Amino acid sequence: MAEGERRLVFDTRGRRKHVVRVVYAILALLMGASLFLVVGPFSIGNLLGSGGTTSASKVLNEQAERIERKLVKQPDDEALLLALTRTRLPAGNSLTEVNPETGTTVLTAEGQQELNQGAETWARYLKQTKEPNPSTALLVSRAYFGLAESSGSLEEAVTNVEKAAAAQRIAAEAQPTVNSLTTLAIYEYYSGDFAAGDKATKEAEALVPGKSERKEISKQMTEFRKRGESFQKQKAEVAKQEGAKRKEALENPLGGLGSGTGSLGE
Repeated sequence: MAEGERRLVFDTRGRRKHVVRVVYAILALLMGASLFLVVGPFSIGNLLGSGGTTSASKVLNEQAERIERKLVKQPDDEALLLALTRTRLPAGNSLTEVNPETGTTVLTAEGQQELNQGAETWARYLKQTKEPNPSTALLVSRAYFGLAESSGSLEEAVTNVEKAAAAQRIAAEAQPTVNSLTTLAIYEYYSGDFAAGDKATKEAEALVPGKSERKEISKQMTEFRKRGESFQKQKAEVAKQEGAKRKEALENPLGGLGSGTGSLGE
């Protein structure tokens, strides 16, 4: 396979065309959420960070390497694991490029790798701490949602959205603000937990004094609830298509070999 070629649900050949079209629709929904999170009326923040330079990434990588050397001797140190998470995530966020087809800013492959490493370190940190750091949880949730946008398969995208919701839940529970709760609501809707999304929305509405502001929050979150429902429908459609392909393969396991295959004795 050529370097950089994406397969799985992004294989655009033959019968997978419909599945590919649905998956692209799913990722478009994710990107639509990101756009709102970046420029929306509640100033939730930039999902992929402010962007940076390769030199910034280099400095952060050097810091990460120093922390990792210390972790070799103290692999379960909470402070070191937290510091490494907080170093890897901005390093990943600084590695972006502009997609020439869409004009949007996206993570590079190196950026995705950095974010994945930061997320893995966060998972190690959670095993060691009883009180997760809420500000870092916020960074992690944004990283996971950014990774969902650039996922190479439906399963990967869904998993990253669910992890984004879990991390955002930590941040919102520790620091319940309009921004943290509306972000949580969006992630919950996309992960399919509509009851949790509705709960977060109501909590956000309760924090603003003005009726017009509450109405605006309700309007925006209603739209994202619909997008979350659409996300779930698209996800089910992909699963249905994939299930049909697996069934076909089981019923006709030799179907992909072609008619020109000879016997063992030929």
